[in-house]
Amino acid sequence: MNRVKQKLETALEDWEWMKKSPEEESEECAERFERHFYEFIDELKNWYQHLEQPPLSIEEAENLIEIKELVERLPAPLELNFMTELELIIEGIDQVRYD
Repeated sequence: MNRVKQKLETALEDWEWMKKSPEEESEECAERFERHFYEFIDELKNWYQHLEQPPLSIEEAENLIEIKELVERLPAPLELNFMTELELIIEGIDQVRYD
């Protein structure tokens, strides 16, 4: 879980940078944030796949202390994206991302 939290912190730093960036740098900052957000999601997926008893529903996952801690760190605009990605992980659906 430490690697998951590290990846989250990197994404959150990029989120803050993106909010403060001048317009001419906004695209680069957004791309950097997106890349790091999905690295965080990939690390979360890896963590989930190695759980002894992974939750079988989004409701069960939301009750895990580790997930609650992550959600508490997320800015409100990112919560829906996170929950959507978490649901895909639980359902075993691999998301194809285009750069």
